[in-house]
Amino acid sequence: MSYVEPAPIKPDAEDPFESMMSRFDIAAEILKLEPGVYDYLKTPQMQIITSIPIQMDDGTIEVFEGYRVIHSSVRGPSKGGIRYSPNLTLSEVKALAAWMTWKCAVVNIPFGGAKGGVKCDPRSLTKVELEKITRRYTANLLDILGPERDIPAPDVNTNEQIMGWIMDTYSMHVRHTETAVVTGKPRFLGGSMGRVEATGRGVRIVAEAAMEKFEMKPEDTRVVVQGFGNVGSIAAKEFAEMGCKVIAISDVTGGYYNPNGIDIQKALQHKEQHDGLLSGFKEAELITNEELLELPCEILAPCALEDQITSRNADRIKARIIVEGANGPTTAKADPILNDKGILVIPDILANAGGVTVSYFEWVQDRMGFFWPVDVVHERLTRILREAFEAVDHTAQKHQVSMRIGAYVLAIDRVAKTLKLRGIYG
Repeated sequence: MSYVEPAPIKPDAEDPFESMMSRFDIAAEILKLEPGVYDYLKTPQMQIITSIPIQMDDGTIEVFEGYRVIHSSVRGPSKGGIRYSPNLTLSEVKALAAWMTWKCAVVNIPFGGAKGGVKCDPRSLTKVELEKITRRYTANLLDILGPERDIPAPDVNTNEQIMGWIMDTYSMHVRHTETAVVTGKPRFLGGSMGRVEATGRGVRIVAEAAMEKFEMKPEDTRVVVQGFGNVGSIAAKEFAEMGCKVIAISDVTGGYYNPNGIDIQKALQHKEQHDGLLSGFKEAELITNEELLELPCEILAPCALEDQITSRNADRIKARIIVEGANGPTTAKADPILNDKGILVIPDILANAGGVTVSYFEWVQDRMGFFWPVDVVHERLTRILREAFEAVDHTAQKHQVSMRIGAYVLAIDRVAKTLKLRGIYG
């Protein structure tokens, strides 16, 4: 399992929950949410902190801390990833759970939002220890998880193998195989075709919709992609295949810039041959990640870490369109600066919703026991994301706000209307 190094703490890094709430408050004001509905929607439905004691390989016992936050189940079962990180905090999990609620509502799939994780350092754990942590975490949450209740997925430092352990643990306890309890599984265990590439493909789909809005031709479009993991590398490949010129890519070893365009296939081959890193890639000039963000281009796709575009560098961004493949790559303080520069930002809750959309497809296929070919998955993903882009764009224009605020207004309105129709039990 590949490990993602935690981002260094920046002087102006924002608390993730406060960052989410600053956008939520603007949308709530536009919608004129009544105080009771406002409080209901901002407050997580359930916050669980659980102890995970396991016997390590050397015989000692260690206790880890696990989290699961259910933000909302108003529109359906809660949905959200599980991450393993030594820096995980409850505030981060709360913010990510809320973002999942809005993300699912933006693309209009029948899920609420959740997020979870375990505070641990995967680099220092053996595969056996990781399996023990995963199975105990799952067992502790048996009353919470379920295909009709709460459905996890992979996230930072977790993968399809860990999802397989979760599915098996849950199935052992309920005494039957229940594939729909988790998504992002291996194909052999009920995973969906097209799931691995879904988020990166979604970045390209919404970017293409924005290009059409601005009448931009692919051959005249320069693209910069920050991050060359699963999302960034697939997004870069998709942009190159549609005819755009990908002039820069990056990973933890730095940025790689070639104004004439980078051969993405060669970059992928280099990565495969060099322990998953771009280090030593000769087809481009080595630059810093900071310089990469400020390159002249038509499309900038931050697909790496949060808090990359801040109030300190937003005025130097030269892209025409920013497509947020990562969660929270732009701070709230940077939003007005980018708006004043006339840069179109396709927000994370729309731009990287391809993953949760195909997770929804996986859940549907598991529940009916019938699986779709990859072309059907791709066609349905494209339709859903295109419809979501148009709905967000329409909402933004209607209220004369940015696409980010438009996405929040659309999502919050859908959840609030569902809540009002359902009523409050009690």
